[in-house]
Amino acid sequence: MYSRRGFCKIALAAVPAGAVWARINSVVRGVQIGVQSYSFRDRPLDGAIQAMVEVGLGDCELFAPGHVEPSGLSREELRKWRETVSLDHFHGIRKKFDDAGIALAAYNYSFRDDFSDIEVDRGFDMAKALGVNTITASSTITCSKRLVPFAEKHQMTVAFHGHSDTKHPNEFSKPESFTEALAMTNRFAVNLDIGHFTAAGYDPIEFIQAHADRIVILHLKDRKRNDGPNVPWGEGDTRIKDVLHLLRDKKYPIRAFIEYEYKGAEDSVSEVKKCFQYCKDALA
Repeated sequence: MYSRRGFCKIALAAVPAGAVWARINSVVRGVQIGVQSYSFRDRPLDGAIQAMVEVGLGDCELFAPGHVEPSGLSREELRKWRETVSLDHFHGIRKKFDDAGIALAAYNYSFRDDFSDIEVDRGFDMAKALGVNTITASSTITCSKRLVPFAEKHQMTVAFHGHSDTKHPNEFSKPESFTEALAMTNRFAVNLDIGHFTAAGYDPIEFIQAHADRIVILHLKDRKRNDGPNVPWGEGDTRIKDVLHLLRDKKYPIRAFIEYEYKGAEDSVSEVKKCFQYCKDALA
């Protein structure tokens, strides 16, 4: 892992063409810790990459809105952008991560029911251009059924992300919603958010043990039960430490990604550092 002093002096814009930094190692006791770039939603992509470097996180799930897709577009403008944007845009983004020593694990491109077939298909092309074979998606059950032939055609994994909305059966939240999707194709997997899962009233430990072979990424956050709020880590009901211990002790090859979503007292870099330190202390 690189020191803060060394990397605080690096401005990515000044990196010479073709320069490649050594890979940042953020594995702790055998557990791959990384970050959802949404954690740095307060800054553009270059600033988010700089933040990851400063914190010392070497694995990333890339959030599309703001970090890949342009902001401020209407729905139809965004659809057109997705359908026509050059894949060179994504090759360039991958190079930024390579130059910074950060691995890309997945592209977070959330398929919804109003996507055109071209938008769906292009999502897989975008992920390939980014050099990843996994798309994470906050999607719906109806949309997941539609995605089966696309995932199988592209031979790529779609990992569904859940929230705490248990009132609407078309949304991913309950264990049954995930298992229903997993039964559709072996190309489907789970991106389990342990905070949202806890807030929805379920135990992430039990789910991880039952489906470890189909979970690719965990989102780490702390929430209160009964659809409670996001809170600083250690103040909620989410079993973050137990989950990390489970990954360590069982040697599950599941990435554990920080998703900073609570209202912090400091800037996003400082708060993500606290979260990373929490992981390191938990795994010590």
